[in-house]
Amino acid sequence: MYFRIRMGNNWNVIFFIAKKLQRKQAVVDESLQGTKRAAKPITRIAVLSISLAMVVNIVTIAVVEGFQQEVSRKVIGFGSHISIQKEGEISLRESEPLMRNPTFEKLLRKINGVTHVQSVAYKPALIQSRGNVAQKEILGVVLKGVDKNYDWSFFKSYLKEGKLPTFKERASTEVLISKRIANDLHYKLGDTINAYFVKQRPIQRQFHIVGIYETGLEDFDKELVFCYLPQVQQLNDWGITSEILIDDTLSPYGELIIRAQVSGGNGNYRFDWGEGYEKYAGFSICPTKDTTIRLIVSDYWTFMDEPAGSLDARDGETTIPDTTYLKIKVRGDKMAFCNFKVDSEQKLVRKFLDQEGYHYQLNGGQKTLDVESFPGKGSFSEYIGSYELSVKDFSDIENQKFKIRKVVAYNPDFQQQVKVNSIKDNQRDLFVWLSFLDINLAIVLILMLVIGIVNMGSALLVLILVRTNFIGVLKAMGGNNGFVRKIFLVHIGQLILKGMIWGNVVGIGLCWLQYQFHIIPLDPKVYYLNTVPIEFSLLKIGVLNCITLGVCLIALFVPSLLISRINPAKSIRFK
Repeated sequence: MYFRIRMGNNWNVIFFIAKKLQRKQAVVDESLQGTKRAAKPITRIAVLSISLAMVVNIVTIAVVEGFQQEVSRKVIGFGSHISIQKEGEISLRESEPLMRNPTFEKLLRKINGVTHVQSVAYKPALIQSRGNVAQKEILGVVLKGVDKNYDWSFFKSYLKEGKLPTFKERASTEVLISKRIANDLHYKLGDTINAYFVKQRPIQRQFHIVGIYETGLEDFDKELVFCYLPQVQQLNDWGITSEILIDDTLSPYGELIIRAQVSGGNGNYRFDWGEGYEKYAGFSICPTKDTTIRLIVSDYWTFMDEPAGSLDARDGETTIPDTTYLKIKVRGDKMAFCNFKVDSEQKLVRKFLDQEGYHYQLNGGQKTLDVESFPGKGSFSEYIGSYELSVKDFSDIENQKFKIRKVVAYNPDFQQQVKVNSIKDNQRDLFVWLSFLDINLAIVLILMLVIGIVNMGSALLVLILVRTNFIGVLKAMGGNNGFVRKIFLVHIGQLILKGMIWGNVVGIGLCWLQYQFHIIPLDPKVYYLNTVPIEFSLLKIGVLNCITLGVCLIALFVPSLLISRINPAKSIRFK
């Protein structure tokens, strides 16, 4: 009885016997040498199957994790974790303008977890191929306007030529384009590109290429061009831009025709020439004294008499007004009749005093007018397409989104109807597709695990068959079924560990080679990347090893029950 208890509870004895089973001396009957030799290939195949399963599982985890991380990182790099745009708009790139609010921006930066806040705007454009190319090509792109506060950290690692835009000048024309666009349109670093925009009439703008990037994310590389935010704000006609002009033709009475030239807003303009808003866009005048004409222009929806700055946006003004001036100095006989000089086409003759055409003189016979125009600065700079926010923890992005929504909803200083979306909302199809990879990963892991369990189960049954005499001897010496079962489970566990170790070495080695040398390429048009990505997660690899060992041992408990059916008296005589 003492021997039985010691054998049943002493793990040192169990490990000692299991270790001996690994050696040739463990065969107690010479007549079973041939059977053991036949069992060797089966156990080796079982160990090899565990090794291959581990290799496949480790590589699968590293590739799927790398693919999800790399695609997500690149998509976020082109956008942001969270965006705030005008309510009701479906597409982030076609949203209505959002009025800038410095107080609100400071509040966003103070939210716990928010690391960066930046303003952006988008504008579709057509870009023409390089001028000296025989056959002209046109490519549709989207200009993304960014300011000096933009976070360029993502593009620093993908910059192939040149530098990132710095936007030192107010009217900077610097742009960053992709290598794909540059190749398609035959542009190189330093070239000037011609971009065309569809408004009430086609508009051409020229931009200077200062940098070329390549991320490998084909859908974005072929589309996005980065430029200075004010360029996009003005092209979108956000806000109002005004200027006071003098017509080329005179009135029937020979007077100058003063009129307002306005762009932007909703197109329904009202004009304040100094006596309140009215609908008249101009008037005629024969100056008899030095005069400064001031004009304030705003738009309206329904009522002309809404006061400036009204909070009733539906009935009052919806766009920040713009102010412009025209200064006239009268020289000579100020009270003389106006008799302005015209050319053969009855157009007013001007003597320009500057290159821009804002300062000129008009010959009025006995008097001369010195005219200087001061165009409005425009209120377009007060509007953006959306706010982009970066957060510390991407895995917690949904909680951050709801936190920001609360700040927006309960902030009295921000009275605009907006919506807060995460990158998963803006790129829903892409992230749903990435989430499906988890299902594929689970299927591969389960299949490999089942194959390993089946092979190890077969190996365990063969080992039990080969060691039938040995099992009978142990039982005859007082070992119970549990004791003998533990010996074989430890023995098969050692084989599993051996296979897992080799599988880890080979699997991690293959992943390292791909990570370092990018041996296996991909078609970026199909997979969004130009090489197979690898993301090492020691935690996931460790969990995989623990689950593999645990599940295999639990699953092998069932075939080990065969030991309880072995009769010591018969098994000792078993050949």
